[in-house]
Amino acid sequence: MKPRAQLKTLGLIAAIAASSVCSRAAEADASAPLVIQKQGSFVVGGTLVIAPGTFDPIKHGAFNPGAQKSAGQTLRGDHAYVSYQIPVRARSLPIVMWHGYGQSAKTWETTPDGREGFQTIFIRRNYSVYLVDQPRRGRAARSTQAANIPPAPDEPLWFGIFRMGAWPDFYPGVQFPRDAASLDQFFRQMVPNLGPIDLEVNASAMSALFDRIGPGILVTHSHSGGMGWRTAIKNRNVRAIVSFEPGSNFAFPEGEVPAPINYTGGSIRGVPLPLAEFETLTRIPILIYYGDFIPDAPSTNPGQDQWRANLAFARLWRDSVNRHGGDVTLIHLPEIGMRGNTHFPMSDLNNVEVADHMSAFLAAKGLSK
Repeated sequence: MKPRAQLKTLGLIAAIAASSVCSRAAEADASAPLVIQKQGSFVVGGTLVIAPGTFDPIKHGAFNPGAQKSAGQTLRGDHAYVSYQIPVRARSLPIVMWHGYGQSAKTWETTPDGREGFQTIFIRRNYSVYLVDQPRRGRAARSTQAANIPPAPDEPLWFGIFRMGAWPDFYPGVQFPRDAASLDQFFRQMVPNLGPIDLEVNASAMSALFDRIGPGILVTHSHSGGMGWRTAIKNRNVRAIVSFEPGSNFAFPEGEVPAPINYTGGSIRGVPLPLAEFETLTRIPILIYYGDFIPDAPSTNPGQDQWRANLAFARLWRDSVNRHGGDVTLIHLPEIGMRGNTHFPMSDLNNVEVADHMSAFLAAKGLSK
């Protein structure tokens, strides 16, 4: 590790130690009532489709699913759904939490075994929290593009990709609750794509959110990681990014994109960007987390090997941003003594400890005022 990186890491560790008393107090007070000043929900971004022709409310006004006429009618879709809670004495910067693939805002709510999730943990720490269902997902289901949603059994596949274990066995020491009820709750929170995933549509909706709420901290998970970089490029109101296990769309300056990294079943590739756009990412602090059960060498286990490649590519991306003057910190949780985390550190059994680390990062970067 280079001296500058060592100093940054040591400074972050010191901040974590300094905040540990406060975080333990917050954990001890987890049963206290939540005091909310304001809460609500809204939709943001989106597309308006206007069909040619004229709508006749008499001839075409009867609901007829088999032969509905669209002439002259409108369709509003491709927006994001946002719910929010603002605590009393809120800090100045809110936190926006964006889910990953096959998920919704439920990722950040109550954990599968009934503990407080990141939404409540950070509200207790006086952050306003905005939860997002991205366009064509969850409560933002109205899409302008068609989707085919076959009811395909696939849960053992995701059990492996999310690094809970190799079906049907959990990994030893895994931080996911092993009881059948918790696993049932987890799989029932998965949701389908209700239209094609469009990176530009999603990033535009998120940028519209930051236009509405002003400066804030963006927290992404997995597939939203790459779209989070794109959102920060679009909107200067993104003042920091915390990204849990990003796995796609790492953006590099044109001419500096590294070679793809292969893994069992596929490969991860970088995305070229004009240097001026890429340099936007050097102006904000970025923290990246990866959990446990990620091998150092190629593995025949597809669920693990994919994340070996993603972690290696994330390190290349960190080095690229920092080489251009940025401030990216990458934390592989086992390397700092947090072991057993799955692809979902925000809801694992040690999620308070992970939240403590994230809180310390925000404080160290002057983002917790």
